[in-house]
Amino acid sequence: MKKHFLFFIVFGLFTAAYSLETKGFAGSIINTWIWEKSIGGSSNPYMATPKTIGFNKKIVFTPEGRVITYKNNVEIRNSTYQIEKGIGFFDHSEHDLITFEGKTYIIENVDNQNLTIVSNNQDATRSIYKR
Repeated sequence: MKKHFLFFIVFGLFTAAYSLETKGFAGSIINTWIWEKSIGGSSNPYMATPKTIGFNKKIVFTPEGRVITYKNNVEIRNSTYQIEKGIGFFDHSEHDLITFEGKTYIIENVDNQNLTIVSNNQDATRSIYKR
């Protein structure tokens, strides 16, 4: 019985680790991201950049599930983030979602150098970050 119990524990750990890897972004989102621009949705078309609004912004996702937001290199927020599957506001399809600072975003793209998130609401503002 002890062997079976140990087997299930080990199996569960490997399954959990594998499921995080298959998402593709679980490890790659953990880093420092520099905000490049935000593009408003169809109901509010605009483009904002650090130059147009007068400040730099960066976000840091930690392995411990924290997100730290900086404005001009001064920490302004430190909160938790959560990544999960969910339904997109516009297309009603399943997406990878990230929730932090009271808002939920669709993870549109994440790779070694780029992070694009879209507000999962009727505004659909797209924010683009670089490493």
